[in-house]
Amino acid sequence: MLAGGEPVDFDALPIARRSSPILRVAVLASGRGSNLQALIDAQRAGTLPVEIVLVASDKAQAPALRRAEDAGIATLALDPKSYASRAAFDADLFARVAGHEPALIVLAGFMRILDPTALAPWVGRIVNIHPSLLPKYRGLHTHRRALEAGDATHGTSVHFVDAELDGGPLLAQAEIPVLAGDTPDLLAERLLVQEHRLLVACVAEIAAGRVALVDSRVRRDGVPLGAPLRLRADGSLA
Repeated sequence: MLAGGEPVDFDALPIARRSSPILRVAVLASGRGSNLQALIDAQRAGTLPVEIVLVASDKAQAPALRRAEDAGIATLALDPKSYASRAAFDADLFARVAGHEPALIVLAGFMRILDPTALAPWVGRIVNIHPSLLPKYRGLHTHRRALEAGDATHGTSVHFVDAELDGGPLLAQAEIPVLAGDTPDLLAERLLVQEHRLLVACVAEIAAGRVALVDSRVRRDGVPLGAPLRLRADGSLA
């Protein structure tokens, strides 16, 4: 269903497979793929009504690709160095992704800035998970920066992707306290549990048609969000 309770019109989604009501998802990842694994596990458990149709990476040796292969998911690895420009790489990547007809792309640790032209057709159908309470700490080294700033809380965010680095409309966030003695590695390890839960919850809301990006604003059940949704202890969003 779409936000507001209307049935999803898959024929209106130009990059969605029309024959299935299950949300077709492509995942882009550059690293170990633990967030990808959370999606796979939730799908297998029957709690996430999606079909992961492709996992693509800019690194042929990314463990995320091995996780996908183990799960029987199609994979794609492209080397950015073999392209004349970042724009050329992104254009080819997204063209190949489109061939798998996903309705949603999830950036799960995809460590590249996307070319605006390649991204443009997907705005509203692509989300990213970022390890900070955006708009704080866009970019890299978020855990170290939170500690250096003396923050009492840290967290993770899921947002719709636009041309601004880690700057698209926020969907939801999860927080954890910063503890005495925390290091960047310890903070990252504790936060990762919440990243997994948050990403699964957000993709589930999109798959259920409850959340959508409309006119550059995130809407839930048709109502614009005044603030990002928050992850509850039970894994739901409020």
